[in-house]
Amino acid sequence: MRKIAIDPITRLEGHGKILLYLDEAGKLRDAILQVPELRGFEAFCRGRRAEEMPQITARICGVCPEAHHLASAKALDAAYHADVPKPALLQRQLLYNTYIFSDHLLHLVFLGGPDLFLPEDEGKSERNVLGIIRRFPELGRQVLAVRARAHRILEIIGGKAIHPVFALPGGVAQPLPEEARREILAAAESMVELAKTMVRVFHEEILPRPGFQALLLAEEAWLPTHYMGLVDEGLAPNFYDGLVRVLSAKGEEIFRLPGAAVLGRIREHVEPWTYVKFPYLVDLGWQGLRSGPDSGIYRVGPLARLNVAERMATPLAQEEYERYLDFFGEKPVHATFAYHWARLVEMVQAAECVVALARDPELTGPEVRAKLGRPDEGVGVVEAARGTLFHHYRLNAQGLVEEANLIVATTHNAPSLSLSVKQMAAALVERGSLEEALLHRMEMAFRAYDPCLACATHFLPGGTPVVVEIYDAHGNLLRRVGA
Repeated sequence: MRKIAIDPITRLEGHGKILLYLDEAGKLRDAILQVPELRGFEAFCRGRRAEEMPQITARICGVCPEAHHLASAKALDAAYHADVPKPALLQRQLLYNTYIFSDHLLHLVFLGGPDLFLPEDEGKSERNVLGIIRRFPELGRQVLAVRARAHRILEIIGGKAIHPVFALPGGVAQPLPEEARREILAAAESMVELAKTMVRVFHEEILPRPGFQALLLAEEAWLPTHYMGLVDEGLAPNFYDGLVRVLSAKGEEIFRLPGAAVLGRIREHVEPWTYVKFPYLVDLGWQGLRSGPDSGIYRVGPLARLNVAERMATPLAQEEYERYLDFFGEKPVHATFAYHWARLVEMVQAAECVVALARDPELTGPEVRAKLGRPDEGVGVVEAARGTLFHHYRLNAQGLVEEANLIVATTHNAPSLSLSVKQMAAALVERGSLEEALLHRMEMAFRAYDPCLACATHFLPGGTPVVVEIYDAHGNLLRRVGA
């Protein structure tokens, strides 16, 4: 048997590796996405004071700390039976939509950008963000300037530019001054302009490429699964709040429930070769790593949210959503590489929402924290940039954490990530396309999800040199490429 290891996979948050197993005839026997680091945050959160949780869990990841911060705060709102006042709720929503915009922009340009903006045959030395900036210099300058302004919004509201500290059980730390609101509104308007530019560039420079369209419709990237996401009363995506809607692979609603009720409808399967768990729908059960309407596997994130939604919440996003649906022709869209386009649609909605929230006269109201009841149990659910995020805490009478469970977006997507990698590997091996083509196309398959293995495993140390190892049929190392 021959084993090929891609270790680590690149342009993502966290650390993981892809292992391919070939038989004596060179046919694919198996392919797995392995996360070899230990998940430990739930364990060392036990015994901590509940009010510390929004700050502790925000340190899980430096890319999406806002998601953990507010999922944690919402779990504590529920645990203390607190109704968050309107000004505090608006502050939270404004920060959260800014985070979605900024995080999607990060992926569309910096992480997944080379897969999106550059032809697939682009040389390795150019296949990075610098290659994008050289090809699109004006766009590059606008991206850097506007993303800095978006981070200024995160700093104004969150108290820090990276790890926010403003959300408390029952509300936020302080009212927002009028001067700050005006600065936020000006920055938000520049975000909408950048979103318009991104849409124009996508339709003029990216979508017309035959190679990109072939990627969107590639058979090896077509994965029929169920889908999960938060929706508002009108069935539009809502990143901060709403009901969790799950749609079947055939487009039928399976359930639409509050976050706390959803935890009874999903389970996490464990495999011995990875530290990431595999969630599945209880009603359908764990059928192994396979897709289809009878499987319990579901997906989350931009693709899933657009599948479970019936419309977008803002006008410009709705226009782009309709173009998206016109291209694919039907829902649910099962094309894995459609994650990129769905992410663009959501980025537009987030920017428009920030403008609307910044104009709300109640944003600067003085009432920003509710009274707290007796500590109990609470679940907080938000849509992280990568998908649905659950924080579930059980507190004792002294307000200390007795139990904590976090189900993050990349954990939900772990079964589908493995399936996408295996499908792509099978197609490449069948074509006899190994070496550099394998490395690049395999990474494109998982990178479309924008996975955050730092969140999924809560791994602290770093160090991720790219290494590819090729073994012979007897398990002997033949070749090691990389550091």
